[in-house]
Amino acid sequence: MNLFVALSLLDLTFLTNEYVANTDNIIGCKLMAGFMHYCLLTSFTWFGLEALHLCMQLSRSPTPIKHYITKICIAGWAPAAIVVAAIFAMQKYNQIVIPTDTGKDVKMCWITDAAIHYVVNIGYYSIIFAFTFSTFVIMLRWIFLLKKTKLKNGKPAAGSGKKGTATGTSDALTVMGLSAILGLTWGFAFFAYGALRLPSYYIFTILNSFQGFFLFIYYYKTSKLVGENMTSDSTTANSAATEATSMENPYEEPKPL
Repeated sequence: MNLFVALSLLDLTFLTNEYVANTDNIIGCKLMAGFMHYCLLTSFTWFGLEALHLCMQLSRSPTPIKHYITKICIAGWAPAAIVVAAIFAMQKYNQIVIPTDTGKDVKMCWITDAAIHYVVNIGYYSIIFAFTFSTFVIMLRWIFLLKKTKLKNGKPAAGSGKKGTATGTSDALTVMGLSAILGLTWGFAFFAYGALRLPSYYIFTILNSFQGFFLFIYYYKTSKLVGENMTSDSTTANSAATEATSMENPYEEPKPL
């Protein structure tokens, strides 16, 4: 939910930024630049926290954390405010003019110092990207091992035909959902140089246009899976069956009989 709020605020400030810049109100433009920068940094932070949350879910022996929601919210929203306040105190937010190929200049409220932009934004996202990409690889390996474990235990696997196609589509949506929730698609814009810059910008724009859709699909599939597991557990508890339904961890060694 916090990631949705951060991304929504970022989109809102980006869409209204040019309008505020065209008013030539210096104070309003500085506030807009600072708030949009704050939304950008919090979005990056929540990408990292989502990756951290996934890593904690994969832990073999998770340790309970007191006031987890409160602590995670403070970690997601507070540090960016400190960074923005420091840059605001240095008077580095103002109106900038962006030249275009059409000859018409575009005004924007943003950071006026390129060095601060590269260090704070690109440097910070590079660290987040390294962590989230590692988590993405681990999650893909976990999903692969989980399916492999189910096959070894004799559970039915995805069939051929329509069922196999549906499973492939579901896996593709899961991968895209993980990419969206971890913010991996932002890497196309931050690491685009030379001849690949223009294609990377197009890919970045297209993928992030569907970021909300992929997030919706991912959370829908996750909530549906949780609901099915809760229903299955409730049915098992009320029946005379002695075998419990649980999520298997493919990293654990099978318990001896």
